[in-house]
Amino acid sequence: MIVREASEGDLPAILEIYNDAVANTLAIWNETQVDLANRRAWMADRQSRGFPVLVSVDEAGNVTGYASFADWRTFDGYRHTVEHSVYVNKTARGGGIGKALMLALIDRARALGKHVMVAGIESGNEASIRLHEKLGFQSVGHMPEVGTKFGKWLDLTFMQITLDRDAPR
Repeated sequence: MIVREASEGDLPAILEIYNDAVANTLAIWNETQVDLANRRAWMADRQSRGFPVLVSVDEAGNVTGYASFADWRTFDGYRHTVEHSVYVNKTARGGGIGKALMLALIDRARALGKHVMVAGIESGNEASIRLHEKLGFQSVGHMPEVGTKFGKWLDLTFMQITLDRDAPR
């Protein structure tokens, strides 16, 4: 497996992974699938602001997952904090792709001088919570019934990792 910067040619696979997560999982609290123009605009926005969009690729060159981060909140005081997202193709889950993408994102965030990375995880997603714990994230909050999907209320678990101990700049 290779983790690399995403390109225009990766967008159809990113779109497929995103729309599958919308239609079939609680990873994205959105119920509306998107089109290629939406993913193109999303990627262009992330990259224009200096944020990474990464893909994992198998030996055959197929995109197996993607990941990115962006500002956690847009106020100046939060400029050193990012929130990430990682999605893995349904046929490739459980094989270490999520971990590889997370490690690459953490490295990129440190290289950009970010101080904290935040994760917002559906509280029932035990696999994601365990992965984040293994990578050094700590649970910092639980928000009951703040979202809904598939006709049920969803709880949100916030986790974070401190990337450095430097004084604010």
